Amino acid sequence: MTTTTSPLRIALIGTGFMGRMHTQAWRTAPRFFDLPYEPVPALVVGRRPDATAEFAARLDWPEHAVDWRDAVERDDIDVIDICTPGDTHAEIALAALAAGKHVLCEKPLANSVAEAEAMADAATRASGVAMCGFSYRRTPALALAKELIADGRVGEIRHVRAQYLQDWLSDPDAPHTWRMDRDRAGSGALGDIGAHSIDSAQWLAGQSIDAVSAVMRTFVTSRPRRGAVEGLGGVAADPADRLPVTVDDAAAFTARFDGGALGVFEATRMATGRRNANRIEISGDRGAVAFDFERMNELEVYDAAADAAQGFRRVQVTEARHPYAGAWWPAGHGLGYEHLFAHQAVDFVRAVAGEIPVSPTFADAAQVQRVLAAVERSAGHDSILTPVAPAVGHSEGTPA
Repeated sequence: MTTTTSPLRIALIGTGFMGRMHTQAWRTAPRFFDLPYEPVPALVVGRRPDATAEFAARLDWPEHAVDWRDAVERDDIDVIDICTPGDTHAEIALAALAAGKHVLCEKPLANSVAEAEAMADAATRASGVAMCGFSYRRTPALALAKELIADGRVGEIRHVRAQYLQDWLSDPDAPHTWRMDRDRAGSGALGDIGAHSIDSAQWLAGQSIDAVSAVMRTFVTSRPRRGAVEGLGGVAADPADRLPVTVDDAAAFTARFDGGALGVFEATRMATGRRNANRIEISGDRGAVAFDFERMNELEVYDAAADAAQGFRRVQVTEARHPYAGAWWPAGHGLGYEHLFAHQAVDFVRAVAGEIPVSPTFADAAQVQRVLAAVERSAGHDSILTPVAPAVGHSEGTPA
């Protein structure tokens, strides 16, 4: 369906979960959407030669390398797609932008505010397009929520409630990964999934968070080294063969938005029974919208003016008129997680062509990084917490 044969040659940096997802997106997008350029997977870069060669062969990348600089320095590469741990984002992105490449970088943008702001500043001066991969913006239901809010259907926003609940670390013997290492990941549940909630909230509300009050917890302080887990019970072969967990397992915070809204946020990878419950609800004086990614094709909408219909109405966001949905299947045939990344590829290519604005920009992503840093600072100062006064007139364990 591509409308031109002009190629946009992609170099993918990273061969993990996101690398696989982005690969599918680049290949799928031009098959369902009319695009001004044709994205062409050209080169994949990984850390280990054998694993990178296997990735390239399995997912049909014509070339592979083990040094990202090879991609940045090549004149026949147009786009650098960064799907690596956060500690490498800044170096790769800054070099790519300086070389005149377009850059798509996974979230969170960096591991520090200083790195994120340096990347945002470089993006403003660069000739190429720079976009951060907050993929949930491309969920049709959330994109519809954005349209309804922008049209005034919710009215003056008063409350933002956001939760991102997963349980994949609820087992204390789940193996250690790079996501448990602060030096590589920057933070834990906060940056990994809480960043999505922060971005979605600010994007939907059209307001920025300017103050927070937070608590964070690490419930499991060490985990088995990957490869040191055996048996059906997942028990480490050697109890001593464990690595320290240096990030948070859970974070919770309240937030003040610069437009006056009040926010309540929770991010955890230890919410037993919740697989990928990315939830957000926005309430205003005229109505509300509510979304849960575990029911990703639905948006709940409440119109306060409809007196005869008190309560939320469930909208199936699968009609051709809904954002992105018309390019796929007949109405009522829902989409899945992978479609968000195809939509992201579509919007990236159209932004490169100048057809639509870049969204989210590196500046948008740097604002998320500032919120993440503020949450960590707040959680690190227990003095801001106000103790609850003990009951008067009886001692602990004695009936009043």
